[in-house]
Amino acid sequence: MHDLFLIGFLGALLVAGFRRPFLFVLGYVYVDIVAPQHLSYYLLNSIPISLIFFVAAVGSWMMTGDKKAATFGPRQAAMLILLLYCFVTTANADFPMEAQEKWSWVWKSLIFAIFLPLTLTTRLRIEALAVFMTLSAASIIIVGGIKTLSSGGGYGVLNLMSSSNTGLYESSTLACIAIALIPLILYLMRNGTIFPPEWRVTAFCLALSFACLLIPVGTEARTGLICIAVLGVLMLRATKRRFLYISIVGALAIISLPFLPDSFTKRMDTLNEVQSDQSASTRLAVWKWTLDYVGDHPFGGGFDAYRGNSFRYETKPADSFDAARGTSQSAVVVQDQARAYHSAYFEMLGEQGWLGLSIWLFIQLGGLVRMEVLRRRYRHSPVGDDQWISQLATALQHGNIIYLIGAAFVGIAFQPFIYMLVGMQIGLDSYARRRRRAKTHNPLFATAKPGA
Repeated sequence: MHDLFLIGFLGALLVAGFRRPFLFVLGYVYVDIVAPQHLSYYLLNSIPISLIFFVAAVGSWMMTGDKKAATFGPRQAAMLILLLYCFVTTANADFPMEAQEKWSWVWKSLIFAIFLPLTLTTRLRIEALAVFMTLSAASIIIVGGIKTLSSGGGYGVLNLMSSSNTGLYESSTLACIAIALIPLILYLMRNGTIFPPEWRVTAFCLALSFACLLIPVGTEARTGLICIAVLGVLMLRATKRRFLYISIVGALAIISLPFLPDSFTKRMDTLNEVQSDQSASTRLAVWKWTLDYVGDHPFGGGFDAYRGNSFRYETKPADSFDAARGTSQSAVVVQDQARAYHSAYFEMLGEQGWLGLSIWLFIQLGGLVRMEVLRRRYRHSPVGDDQWISQLATALQHGNIIYLIGAAFVGIAFQPFIYMLVGMQIGLDSYARRRRRAKTHNPLFATAKPGA
């Protein structure tokens, strides 16, 4: 029944797509985020459903898409350059077989992110993308939240429907993305038109946001705690009664402490013990190795170049001084090799060199700048007109900021979900530009319903 349900849902999307071709795009979003082929026992394992939806999405756009409304912006060009550059570094990678395996999904992520803004020609389509991204991720997050409430979770033991440790099923990745998704959830709760604001929508969105906050607890990913702190600061930016907000957040934090699992609080305590925590010491050693590596290989070593690292470092016990004996415990020397970057920034630097890192930063930081421009330009618009553009731009900007800070501790430089977020940013920017031009040339356009 499990497999039949998945096949029925995907089949319904495909059939409906022939009447509404944009559903092919949304179907690809669902398949790429949820990866139903990993949830299937046997029926979907041999069907290239991702390829089917991608070909259908591109083919239907080429035949019926609105080419006049489609624009190709600087960040799409940057992603195309990054795609070509990654192709070259993959062909000359230090570890060709492993690099080919990562390239097999990275190129799809970049191609779709380049293509996606071409289809986002109306407000309805932009919001439909936001809804599908949110609900697709929610199918994983809700399961994780329920299991956290029932069992408390644990580092590396929280079962997220799939045994696969890739995509959003990887604990640290999910912890970062779940918190980055909260601003978009709150936007849909307040401004949605597909599911207009009412008590059931509000209840679901608040419950989903709570589930997102539970993911760092259930996975015990320290990155998630940092992302929650960043989210709190960003929400303070948009809050009018800031003292009240700080008081409520502080009170909730204090109240929640007794309910947190002991394993979670102990793991979070290691954030203050860098020298005694082997995981943190390993990351610092890998980052130092990466800087030395690009000194000799400025264009990077291709995907999975970290497999060539080898280093030694020392760790000191948290309680290194024995007061009773008046002696100190000696440092422990650790020899390690082939350890992952644990940082999107060092991932880009080690694999694609300084040029690849620069292109990636342009794509990410360019989005922050453009969303800030939209936020300021439309924040004083009438509520029924274009104010939603400002609010969505703020949500996308905040989500991007949370990702960029969380990504400093997780190797998710090519995470497909984030590139979809980038595609939505570009689509929103292009849509706002078209509306502004239409209003300039036709003042009567200002009275029309936005984004039909």
